[in-house]
Amino acid sequence: MKKTITLSTWLLSSLLSLVCLTTNAQAADYQTATLAGGCFWCTESDMEKLPGVVDVISGYSGGKAPNPTYKQVSSGKTGYIESVNVTFDPNVVSYEQVLDQFFRHIDPTDDQGSFVDRGPQYRPAIFYHSAEQKHIAAQFISEIEQLGIYKKPLKTELIAFEKFWPAEDYHQDYYQRNPVRYHYYRYASGRDQYLDDIFGEERNEHPKTLRELIDASKTVMALKPYSRPSDEKIKAMLTDLQYDVTQHEGTERPFNNAYWDNKAPGIYVDIVSGEPLFSSRDKYKSGTGWPSFTKPIDKGYIVTKDDNSLFYTRTEVRSRFADSHLGHVFDDGPAPTGLRYCMNSAAMRFVPKQQMQAQGYGDYLAEVE
Repeated sequence: MKKTITLSTWLLSSLLSLVCLTTNAQAADYQTATLAGGCFWCTESDMEKLPGVVDVISGYSGGKAPNPTYKQVSSGKTGYIESVNVTFDPNVVSYEQVLDQFFRHIDPTDDQGSFVDRGPQYRPAIFYHSAEQKHIAAQFISEIEQLGIYKKPLKTELIAFEKFWPAEDYHQDYYQRNPVRYHYYRYASGRDQYLDDIFGEERNEHPKTLRELIDASKTVMALKPYSRPSDEKIKAMLTDLQYDVTQHEGTERPFNNAYWDNKAPGIYVDIVSGEPLFSSRDKYKSGTGWPSFTKPIDKGYIVTKDDNSLFYTRTEVRSRFADSHLGHVFDDGPAPTGLRYCMNSAAMRFVPKQQMQAQGYGDYLAEVE
């Protein structure tokens, strides 16, 4: 019997073929990172949270004997290390970003095991799949080492990838299949307590990547250093209002402060240290009664942090070297930044344009003109 193909059937078949071709082409672009960070239940759980990661499989790598079992590997005599195979889309996340996520969830300084799990089968390692991966990993480890965020030297091995053996089925997605047992093990292992100590207890709610920390460190190193005087000297040099604002996170009255309506060209510097903060060129009339700016004169001298002193969270602005409370930044400002740095006049000193060179701020004249 002659088969009749309708137009709709042909269109559906063509569409399905196109989807399959697109999916296969996309899968062909995927890359793999093989990483060992102690217990693979935990490493798998943490790596699957990274956007761009397609799949994570728990298993074993580094040994020679075929088809290793968990019992064999856990003996520590096979040469295998508990590992994960991370499949990721390089169009979404880079190999370095995968490593960044990895390092922020392990102890990379312990080559004798991982937290409560002891033995070489739990030591940290990166199994590189290419010369490029090896180079990226080595460079990133070097930068992390220079950052000095960990309290001991890094001892994460770089090992040429040879073979990955998936672990038994009951190990896959263990954190999802056995959430109670997993959370009990993870807490008892001390992993999260260690990570909180290194990265802070707010690391999950407000994560900062190692790359961000490295770049921030480089920025600080490139800055002209300023010093914070002793507490006694600060108290002696400031008025009561200036001291309350900068040292006790106080707030001056709106429309009744030195610079809210100042229109003169110049820069505003920290009242305690003198570090440059804002330019008159970026100052605008916000209607709030406090001096407002669209951006700092140099982001390196500004530090932001969450402020939960009221019934909602605000973003506090402090100076980097003096650690003075300056004010807050809001996202209701004008173009081009859309930000409003709402500052306290009492936290700043104004340096008129004609005095900037003499006071050592000549490098910022271009920011005023």
